[in-house]
Amino acid sequence: MEHVKKNRRAYPTAVWASLGAAGVFEALTVLETQDKTVRAASPWQDDPYDVMVSLARFTVPMLALVIALRLLVWLAPDGVDRARQTVRAAGAMVTLVGLTVVSEWAAVIARTPVSSSGAWASVLIGGLVVNSVLTVAVAVLLVRGHRRHGSADPGRHDWLGDAVFLGRRIPVLRRWVGPDAAVWVRRRAMTVFVALSALAAAGLTSAQAIGERWTDPLLIAWFLVVAATSNLAFCVISNAVAGFVARPPRTRARRIAEVSAVAGCVAISVATAFRDALWPVFGTGSLTSVPALAALTLGAGLVTSLVTAALLLACLPYDASGSRRRFGAAATHLRRPGMHR
Repeated sequence: MEHVKKNRRAYPTAVWASLGAAGVFEALTVLETQDKTVRAASPWQDDPYDVMVSLARFTVPMLALVIALRLLVWLAPDGVDRARQTVRAAGAMVTLVGLTVVSEWAAVIARTPVSSSGAWASVLIGGLVVNSVLTVAVAVLLVRGHRRHGSADPGRHDWLGDAVFLGRRIPVLRRWVGPDAAVWVRRRAMTVFVALSALAAAGLTSAQAIGERWTDPLLIAWFLVVAATSNLAFCVISNAVAGFVARPPRTRARRIAEVSAVAGCVAISVATAFRDALWPVFGTGSLTSVPALAALTLGAGLVTSLVTAALLLACLPYDASGSRRRFGAAATHLRRPGMHR
């Protein structure tokens, strides 16, 4: 019991530290992306660096929000599993921050000294130094806590029980939130991920189209697809890391389809980030046409999905239930007459 109490005291320190680091990162990121004067001086205002910054700007606060909500039920039963899962989510959040920090340093190194000069550029680089120090410090705390207390069974518990616990205390949600809703989400996790990804992408696309005054329907549709696929990859990968929703066993075909789809989603984001470098391989001149942009990025996602599916079909073994079914069918043919009991 004393060991459990120590675990539950130690973990909030690392988790709160990760939330603080995420808050500093988000404040600086919003400043450098939303203020036009600051953005014009940013060394990482262009792709491929801006894709990573934009992704982290939305995903880091999402993870921070669910982590903060879970801290509200920190002392509820099953605290050990809750602590370990929360630290894994904090680790995923800090990893996103770390990858963004690395991309920003790459932008600083790649740009000329003249383009990185100026008051705001110096402020942003100073903020990047602060983010780097905080990220490393928090990562060390999380790694030490994870090594000290070991790993939890990823399939034993998820976050839905705590979501129900919180939802039942909100009068507006009390009628709709319950154990049956949690079971429904577990059975249809991928559908929920797709719906949430599309909804968030629609809001982001609307804001982008209005802010940039887009009038090309194809450009808007392309951005919607890129945002939705990016969100879907984030949902599935973060769920695999943190265990937000415990998913039931799936068939081999279902697992291959999901992994291939996520691989294609990631490929679309990568192709979007490096589109200017990839375009000379497939075309000539500058990439200025929206149809060409859509063909390059979405085509990269489609090809990646197909290649991933082919590799998994060749390498991934059949699941145990499928093997038993085939073995059982073969055994039935091998039985000799008169041997049935």
